[in-house]
Amino acid sequence: MFERLLARLSGRAIGTDRFGNAYFESRSDYLGYGRKRRWVIYAGQAEATTVPPEWHAWLHHTTDAPLPEQKLYPWIVEHRGNPTGTPQAYRPLGHDYSGGRRRETGGDYEAWTPGS
Repeated sequence: MFERLLARLSGRAIGTDRFGNAYFESRSDYLGYGRKRRWVIYAGQAEATTVPPEWHAWLHHTTDAPLPEQKLYPWIVEHRGNPTGTPQAYRPLGHDYSGGRRRETGGDYEAWTPGS
């Protein structure tokens, strides 16, 4: 709440993405850089991977205006945040959370123990 009020006072709202993140730009040029400062206020937890590529390009001054969010090609998939640390994270065969069993390989060995 406080961040949005401060953002409205020091900058101007540019738009929101489909995830609810709000984007702002400073009213005047940032000191020493000769361009305006751009920032995002996240809708939920502050996680950089929730920023879609269209807005990422605008945030990093790659484009002057935000890119359209509609799909341009049929092969474009919907943006997802980084699932690391969540139940949706990738776990290969043999991972403890996937049962911990994997098939035997040629590199399997028995550890040496003294006296055997």
